[in-house]
Amino acid sequence: MNDPVRIVIADDHPMFLYGLGAALAGSTEVTVVGESRDGEALARVVAAERPAVVLTDLEMPGVDGTSAIANIRDTFPDIGVLVLTMHADDAAVLGAIRAGARGYLLKGAGRDEIVRAVLTVAAGDTVFGSDVGRRVTAHLLRGVGMADISLQGASGSGAAPQVFAELTARENQVMSHVAAGRSNYEIARRLYLSEKTVRNNVATILAKLSLRDRAAAVAAARDRGVWDATQ
Repeated sequence: MNDPVRIVIADDHPMFLYGLGAALAGSTEVTVVGESRDGEALARVVAAERPAVVLTDLEMPGVDGTSAIANIRDTFPDIGVLVLTMHADDAAVLGAIRAGARGYLLKGAGRDEIVRAVLTVAAGDTVFGSDVGRRVTAHLLRGVGMADISLQGASGSGAAPQVFAELTARENQVMSHVAAGRSNYEIARRLYLSEKTVRNNVATILAKLSLRDRAAAVAAARDRGVWDATQ
């Protein structure tokens, strides 16, 4: 049996923080090793505990959640950040993703959904709540005119070079196959992932790199000399 994933949780509302900790305490798959009610304290707790995942709100006193995410990404790039917030607007979602968050859930998500998301982020993958995923896709497709563009994908099976510093190792791997023109179905088969996970990874890549669509992603990859690193 695998050890539970170590997480730090952060929220400025004491009762919500208490309830979240109590709910997660009932899971055998995660263990809460630290808590914080503001962004500055969060940095200290993360440095002391070195969790696998940080589960944080966006609105906190001191250092706001988005800045805290960027600080964690820069200082501890191996630690995954999962946002749990009430904010579903485009600016909040895309700001968090660009800061380095690997996942984004809305408050109201159940314990099982949160635990699954923590495990996904701990594995180096990306996860969005269903409502958030729709908003990200809608934002990326705005003005493109073809609603299925973001659902066409790319993939590969081998390791890919870390060409884009803004992306995780998994996202760089997916990006190398975007350049090769593979579909999400092919990505999922080659990387042993679900198609939903692949779609989430592609959406995150587009958001982090401020790219409009997959064609722009292909162009960006090839500008960096990435054609197909997985052949």
